[in-house]
Amino acid sequence: MPSDPPPSVPPPTGLVGWATQNGGTTGGGGAPTTTVTNASALTSALNATGAAVIRVSGTISCSGMLRVRSNKTILGNSGATIAGCGLNVSGDRNIIIRNLTFRNWNDDAINVQESATNIWVDHNTFSNGYDGAVDIKRGSDFVTVSWNRVFSHDKAMLLGHSDDNGAQDTGHLRVSYHHNWFDGSRQRNPRVRFGNPVHVFNNYYRANGGYGVASTENAGVLVEGNYFENVNDTYHLGEADSGPGRLVARNNHFVNSPAGQTGGSVASIPYSYQLDTASTVKSIVTAGAGAGRITV
Repeated sequence: MPSDPPPSVPPPTGLVGWATQNGGTTGGGGAPTTTVTNASALTSALNATGAAVIRVSGTISCSGMLRVRSNKTILGNSGATIAGCGLNVSGDRNIIIRNLTFRNWNDDAINVQESATNIWVDHNTFSNGYDGAVDIKRGSDFVTVSWNRVFSHDKAMLLGHSDDNGAQDTGHLRVSYHHNWFDGSRQRNPRVRFGNPVHVFNNYYRANGGYGVASTENAGVLVEGNYFENVNDTYHLGEADSGPGRLVARNNHFVNSPAGQTGGSVASIPYSYQLDTASTVKSIVTAGAGAGRITV
Protein backbone atom coordinates (compact mmCIF):
# COMPACT_ATOMS: atom_id res chain seq x y z
CA MET A 1 0.00 0.00 0.00
CA PRO A 2 1.26 3.53 -0.67
CA SER A 3 2.52 5.53 2.29
CA ASP A 4 0.15 8.35 1.44
CA PRO A 5 -3.60 7.65 1.40
CA PRO A 6 -5.27 7.71 -2.03
CA PRO A 7 -7.21 10.81 -2.96
CA SER A 8 -10.83 11.15 -2.00
CA VAL A 9 -12.95 9.24 -4.52
CA PRO A 10 -16.65 8.64 -4.95
CA PRO A 11 -17.90 5.61 -3.01
CA PRO A 12 -17.40 2.42 -5.04
CA THR A 13 -21.09 1.71 -4.58
CA GLY A 14 -22.11 4.65 -6.75
CA LEU A 15 -23.12 4.40 -10.40
CA VAL A 16 -20.90 6.34 -12.81
CA GLY A 17 -20.68 6.38 -16.57
CA TRP A 18 -22.89 5.58 -19.51
CA ALA A 19 -25.53 3.74 -17.43
CA THR A 20 -26.39 7.08 -15.79
CA GLN A 21 -27.60 8.39 -19.16
CA ASN A 22 -30.82 7.72 -21.08
CA GLY A 23 -32.91 8.11 -17.92
CA GLY A 24 -30.52 6.23 -15.64
CA THR A 25 -30.36 2.66 -14.37
CA THR A 26 -32.30 1.65 -11.26
CA GLY A 27 -32.92 -2.08 -11.81
CA GLY A 28 -35.69 -3.40 -9.61
CA GLY A 29 -35.66 -0.28 -7.46
CA GLY A 30 -37.77 -0.79 -4.35
CA ALA A 31 -39.58 -3.86 -5.66
CA PRO A 32 -40.01 -6.93 -3.45
CA THR A 33 -36.98 -9.13 -2.86
CA THR A 34 -36.80 -12.81 -3.75
CA THR A 35 -33.94 -15.02 -2.52
CA VAL A 36 -33.00 -17.95 -4.75
CA THR A 37 -30.79 -20.96 -3.92
CA ASN A 38 -31.12 -23.22 -6.98
CA ALA A 39 -31.12 -23.00 -10.77
CA SER A 40 -34.85 -23.51 -11.19
CA ALA A 41 -35.76 -20.67 -8.84
CA LEU A 42 -33.13 -18.38 -10.35
CA THR A 43 -34.38 -19.08 -13.89
CA SER A 44 -37.97 -18.31 -12.94
CA ALA A 45 -37.11 -15.13 -11.06
CA LEU A 46 -34.93 -13.73 -13.84
CA ASN A 47 -37.50 -14.44 -16.52
CA ALA A 48 -40.54 -13.06 -14.67
CA THR A 49 -42.22 -9.90 -15.90
CA GLY A 50 -42.23 -6.83 -13.68
CA ALA A 51 -39.66 -5.25 -11.41
CA ALA A 52 -37.86 -7.40 -8.85
CA VAL A 53 -34.84 -7.58 -6.60
CA ILE A 54 -33.31 -11.06 -6.77
CA ARG A 55 -30.80 -12.24 -4.18
CA VAL A 56 -28.60 -15.21 -4.98
CA SER A 57 -27.53 -17.32 -2.00
CA GLY A 58 -24.94 -20.09 -2.03
CA THR A 59 -23.63 -21.77 -5.18
CA ILE A 60 -26.03 -22.31 -8.04
CA SER A 61 -24.91 -24.85 -10.63
CA CYS A 62 -26.45 -24.57 -14.08
CA SER A 63 -25.69 -24.65 -17.80
CA GLY A 64 -26.36 -22.51 -20.85
CA MET A 65 -27.70 -18.95 -20.65
CA LEU A 66 -30.47 -17.75 -18.34
CA ARG A 67 -32.68 -14.97 -19.74
CA VAL A 68 -32.91 -11.77 -17.70
CA ARG A 69 -35.96 -9.55 -18.21
CA SER A 70 -36.25 -5.79 -17.69
CA ASN A 71 -36.24 -3.96 -14.36
CA LYS A 72 -34.27 -6.47 -12.34
CA THR A 73 -31.60 -6.04 -9.67
CA ILE A 74 -29.57 -9.23 -9.19
CA LEU A 75 -27.46 -9.23 -6.03
CA GLY A 76 -25.16 -11.83 -4.58
CA ASN A 77 -25.30 -12.54 -0.88
CA SER A 78 -21.92 -13.22 0.73
CA GLY A 79 -20.13 -15.92 -1.26
CA ALA A 80 -22.87 -16.23 -3.91
CA THR A 81 -21.62 -18.10 -6.98
CA ILE A 82 -23.09 -18.98 -10.36
CA ALA A 83 -21.21 -21.99 -11.71
CA GLY A 84 -21.49 -23.38 -15.23
CA CYS A 85 -23.90 -20.93 -16.83
CA GLY A 86 -24.37 -17.26 -17.62
CA LEU A 87 -26.94 -14.47 -17.80
CA ASN A 88 -28.41 -13.33 -21.12
CA VAL A 89 -29.85 -9.80 -21.40
CA SER A 90 -31.46 -9.71 -24.84
CA GLY A 91 -33.50 -6.67 -25.82
CA ASP A 92 -34.42 -5.81 -22.24
CA ARG A 93 -33.45 -2.76 -20.20
CA ASN A 94 -32.76 -1.36 -16.74
CA ILE A 95 -30.85 -4.26 -15.18
CA ILE A 96 -28.25 -4.28 -12.37
CA ILE A 97 -25.95 -7.26 -11.71
CA ARG A 98 -23.74 -6.98 -8.60
CA ASN A 99 -21.59 -8.92 -6.14
CA LEU A 100 -21.67 -12.31 -7.86
CA THR A 101 -18.90 -14.78 -8.60
CA PHE A 102 -19.12 -16.46 -12.00
CA ARG A 103 -16.97 -19.47 -12.83
CA ASN A 104 -16.78 -22.25 -15.41
CA TRP A 105 -19.51 -20.82 -17.62
CA ASN A 106 -20.00 -22.73 -20.88
CA ASP A 107 -21.01 -19.80 -23.13
CA ASP A 108 -20.70 -16.21 -21.80
CA ALA A 109 -20.92 -15.21 -18.15
CA ILE A 110 -22.91 -12.06 -18.99
CA ASN A 111 -24.18 -11.44 -22.53
CA VAL A 112 -25.84 -8.10 -23.33
CA GLN A 113 -27.37 -8.00 -26.81
CA GLU A 114 -30.18 -6.98 -29.20
CA SER A 115 -30.45 -3.28 -28.28
CA ALA A 116 -30.50 -3.87 -24.53
CA THR A 117 -30.04 -0.57 -22.69
CA ASN A 118 -29.19 0.77 -19.25
CA ILE A 119 -27.24 -2.11 -17.78
CA TRP A 120 -24.88 -1.91 -14.77
CA VAL A 121 -22.44 -4.79 -14.16
CA ASP A 122 -20.61 -4.07 -10.90
CA HIS A 123 -18.36 -5.76 -8.32
CA ASN A 124 -18.44 -9.24 -9.81
CA THR A 125 -15.66 -11.83 -10.12
CA PHE A 126 -15.12 -13.93 -13.24
CA SER A 127 -12.81 -16.91 -13.78
CA ASN A 128 -12.28 -20.04 -15.85
CA GLY A 129 -15.07 -19.53 -18.36
CA TYR A 130 -15.46 -20.63 -21.96
CA ASP A 131 -16.12 -17.38 -23.84
CA GLY A 132 -16.64 -13.77 -22.76
CA ALA A 133 -16.88 -12.64 -19.16
CA VAL A 134 -18.97 -9.61 -20.19
CA ASP A 135 -19.85 -9.34 -23.90
CA ILE A 136 -21.95 -6.44 -25.20
CA LYS A 137 -23.21 -6.45 -28.77
CA ARG A 138 -25.93 -6.03 -31.41
CA GLY A 139 -26.89 -2.40 -30.83
CA SER A 140 -26.86 -2.40 -27.02
CA ASP A 141 -26.19 0.92 -25.33
CA PHE A 142 -25.80 2.89 -22.07
CA VAL A 143 -23.82 0.30 -20.12
CA THR A 144 -21.41 0.64 -17.19
CA VAL A 145 -19.01 -2.20 -16.31
CA SER A 146 -17.32 -1.30 -13.02
CA TRP A 147 -15.24 -2.74 -10.17
CA ASN A 148 -15.11 -6.30 -11.59
CA ARG A 149 -12.19 -8.73 -11.40
CA VAL A 150 -11.33 -11.15 -14.21
CA PHE A 151 -8.62 -13.76 -13.60
CA SER A 152 -7.61 -17.20 -14.90
CA HIS A 153 -9.52 -16.40 -18.07
CA ASP A 154 -8.75 -15.64 -21.74
CA LYS A 155 -11.45 -13.50 -23.42
CA ALA A 156 -12.58 -10.85 -20.96
CA MET A 157 -14.87 -8.24 -22.52
CA LEU A 158 -15.97 -7.95 -26.15
CA LEU A 159 -17.85 -4.87 -27.36
CA GLY A 160 -19.38 -5.48 -30.79
CA HIS A 161 -19.40 -9.05 -32.05
CA SER A 162 -18.76 -8.74 -35.78
CA ASP A 163 -17.06 -6.49 -38.33
CA ASP A 164 -20.13 -6.68 -40.60
CA ASN A 165 -22.67 -5.47 -38.00
CA GLY A 166 -22.02 -1.75 -38.37
CA ALA A 167 -25.57 -0.94 -39.49
CA GLN A 168 -26.96 -2.04 -36.12
CA ASP A 169 -24.04 -1.01 -33.94
CA THR A 170 -23.01 2.42 -35.20
CA GLY A 171 -24.31 5.12 -32.87
CA HIS A 172 -24.68 2.60 -30.06
CA LEU A 173 -22.36 0.39 -27.98
CA ARG A 174 -21.56 3.26 -25.62
CA VAL A 175 -19.98 1.68 -22.55
CA SER A 176 -17.92 2.82 -19.56
CA TYR A 177 -15.33 0.40 -18.15
CA HIS A 178 -13.90 1.68 -14.89
CA HIS A 179 -12.07 0.36 -11.83
CA ASN A 180 -11.95 -3.17 -13.22
CA TRP A 181 -9.07 -5.51 -12.35
CA PHE A 182 -7.91 -7.27 -15.50
CA ASP A 183 -5.84 -9.72 -13.52
CA GLY A 184 -3.88 -11.69 -16.10
CA SER A 185 -6.90 -11.92 -18.41
CA ARG A 186 -5.27 -12.51 -21.77
CA GLN A 187 -7.21 -10.32 -24.22
CA ARG A 188 -10.33 -8.19 -24.87
CA ASN A 189 -9.91 -5.85 -21.93
CA PRO A 190 -11.97 -4.67 -23.85
CA ARG A 191 -11.91 -5.25 -27.63
CA VAL A 192 -14.15 -2.58 -29.18
CA ARG A 193 -16.00 -2.25 -32.49
CA PHE A 194 -18.06 0.78 -33.63
CA GLY A 195 -18.89 2.32 -30.21
CA ASN A 196 -17.97 6.00 -29.72
CA PRO A 197 -17.17 7.20 -27.17
CA VAL A 198 -16.21 4.15 -25.17
CA HIS A 199 -14.61 5.19 -21.90
CA VAL A 200 -11.92 2.96 -20.37
CA PHE A 201 -10.71 4.63 -17.20
CA ASN A 202 -9.04 3.86 -13.87
CA ASN A 203 -8.67 0.14 -14.56
CA TYR A 204 -5.75 -1.96 -13.31
CA TYR A 205 -4.08 -4.16 -15.93
CA ARG A 206 -1.72 -6.87 -14.69
CA ALA A 207 0.27 -9.24 -16.92
CA ASN A 208 -2.24 -9.45 -19.77
CA GLY A 209 -0.46 -11.83 -22.11
CA GLY A 210 -2.25 -10.87 -25.33
CA TYR A 211 -3.20 -7.20 -25.08
CA GLY A 212 -5.09 -4.68 -23.01
CA VAL A 213 -7.41 -2.55 -25.16
CA ALA A 214 -8.10 -2.82 -28.92
CA SER A 215 -10.03 -0.14 -30.83
CA THR A 216 -11.31 -1.44 -34.17
CA GLU A 217 -13.86 -0.77 -36.92
CA ASN A 218 -13.93 3.02 -36.49
CA ALA A 219 -14.72 2.86 -32.76
CA GLY A 220 -13.70 5.77 -30.56
CA VAL A 221 -12.06 4.74 -27.29
CA LEU A 222 -10.75 7.02 -24.54
CA VAL A 223 -8.12 5.16 -22.47
CA GLU A 224 -7.65 7.33 -19.41
CA GLY A 225 -6.02 7.11 -16.01
CA ASN A 226 -5.31 3.36 -16.12
CA TYR A 227 -2.46 1.47 -14.44
CA PHE A 228 -0.61 -0.99 -16.71
CA GLU A 229 1.83 -3.40 -15.09
CA ASN A 230 3.83 -6.01 -17.02
CA VAL A 231 1.64 -5.63 -20.11
CA ASN A 232 3.64 -5.89 -23.35
CA ASP A 233 0.80 -4.62 -25.58
CA THR A 234 -1.19 -2.05 -23.63
CA TYR A 235 -3.51 -0.70 -26.37
CA HIS A 236 -3.62 -0.64 -30.14
CA LEU A 237 -5.66 0.06 -33.27
CA GLY A 238 -7.16 -2.83 -35.22
CA GLU A 239 -7.12 -6.48 -34.18
CA ALA A 240 -6.87 -9.65 -36.27
CA ASP A 241 -9.07 -9.02 -39.35
CA SER A 242 -10.79 -5.99 -37.83
CA GLY A 243 -9.78 -2.62 -39.24
CA PRO A 244 -8.51 0.20 -37.04
CA GLY A 245 -10.59 2.37 -34.80
CA ARG A 246 -9.62 5.57 -33.04
CA LEU A 247 -8.00 5.78 -29.65
CA VAL A 248 -6.99 8.66 -27.41
CA ALA A 249 -4.81 7.86 -24.37
CA ARG A 250 -4.08 10.25 -21.54
CA ASN A 251 -2.87 10.24 -17.93
CA ASN A 252 -2.06 6.52 -17.83
CA HIS A 253 0.62 4.95 -15.60
CA PHE A 254 3.06 2.34 -16.93
CA VAL A 255 5.16 -0.15 -14.97
CA ASN A 256 7.30 -2.39 -17.18
CA SER A 257 4.78 -1.65 -19.95
CA PRO A 258 5.04 0.55 -23.06
CA ALA A 259 2.63 3.25 -24.11
CA GLY A 260 0.47 1.86 -26.88
CA GLN A 261 -0.78 2.93 -30.29
CA THR A 262 -3.08 5.94 -30.60
CA GLY A 263 -4.73 7.78 -33.45
CA GLY A 264 -7.71 9.89 -34.44
CA SER A 265 -10.23 11.65 -32.22
CA VAL A 266 -12.94 10.41 -29.87
CA ALA A 267 -16.34 11.96 -29.12
CA SER A 268 -16.64 13.85 -25.85
CA ILE A 269 -17.74 12.16 -22.64
CA PRO A 270 -21.23 13.49 -21.69
CA TYR A 271 -21.34 12.57 -18.00
CA SER A 272 -19.43 13.82 -14.98
CA TYR A 273 -16.85 11.62 -13.28
CA GLN A 274 -13.89 11.96 -10.96
CA LEU A 275 -10.65 10.53 -12.30
CA ASP A 276 -8.32 8.89 -9.79
CA THR A 277 -4.62 9.63 -10.24
CA ALA A 278 -3.31 6.76 -12.35
CA SER A 279 -0.42 5.91 -10.01
CA THR A 280 -2.92 5.19 -7.20
CA VAL A 281 -5.20 2.97 -9.28
CA LYS A 282 -3.47 -0.34 -8.48
CA SER A 283 -4.02 0.06 -4.74
CA ILE A 284 -7.55 1.39 -5.14
CA VAL A 285 -8.69 -1.33 -7.54
CA THR A 286 -7.06 -4.30 -5.81
CA ALA A 287 -8.67 -3.19 -2.55
CA GLY A 288 -12.13 -2.72 -4.03
CA ALA A 289 -12.74 -4.77 -7.19
CA GLY A 290 -14.58 -8.07 -7.36
CA ALA A 291 -17.33 -9.81 -5.44
CA GLY A 292 -17.29 -9.65 -1.67
CA ARG A 293 -15.87 -6.13 -1.50
CA ILE A 294 -19.20 -4.39 -0.94
CA THR A 295 -22.27 -4.95 1.19
CA VAL A 296 -25.48 -5.01 -0.82
